[in-house]
Amino acid sequence: MTRVLVVDDEPQLLRALRINLVARHYEVATAPDGGAALRQAAEFHPDLVLLDLGLPDLDGLDVIHGLRGWTTVPIIVLTGRYAHQDKIEALDAGADDYVTKPFDMEELLARIRAVTRRAGLHEEELAKIQIGDHTVDLTAKTISGDVRLTPTEWGILEILLRNPGKLVGQRHLLAEVWGSGHVKETHYLRQYMAQLRKKLERDPAHPAHLITEPGMGYRFKP
Repeated sequence: MTRVLVVDDEPQLLRALRINLVARHYEVATAPDGGAALRQAAEFHPDLVLLDLGLPDLDGLDVIHGLRGWTTVPIIVLTGRYAHQDKIEALDAGADDYVTKPFDMEELLARIRAVTRRAGLHEEELAKIQIGDHTVDLTAKTISGDVRLTPTEWGILEILLRNPGKLVGQRHLLAEVWGSGHVKETHYLRQYMAQLRKKLERDPAHPAHLITEPGMGYRFKP
């Protein structure tokens, strides 16, 4: 079942969207502001986010930037802002589509289907990824050459591989893999990244794929 996070400060619109999406067999979570949206995204792991730009606490663009710091989840912006520049800024920030209010529900549902279809194709591309001499299958949780990873190593590797080319911050990795109480334990990451490189890189001392960005985080370079 496709999981959708709906973010809007209008209770009536939230209710209408929930009813329409649930009726079409989507699993729905809602958030009335930007802070709640970022928390819900981390806990609910949506397959799609419907996001209003005019939120009471954070601007919707800040929410997009916050999400794009760690996830490639498709984002459709829903907003009453009509200015062309607003649309450009939202798309540049990382939104996948833009729908102005008031909108036709059937058109929105068609856009949701289109965006989730594209995301599904992206998932297929990500299912098997080459690192050095090894093929990583994220779906089956296997690595060619009989390489075995611990659950923690898998957790780190999967986050990096699902964000190819993007910097993933140390705090985000620590919070996702160990929990929010460990965001300062950067030595954990150094140890596990060293282990991953030994298992996957051709030359662990000079990694070509699992890259350290000093003081910031790590990046998977395809």
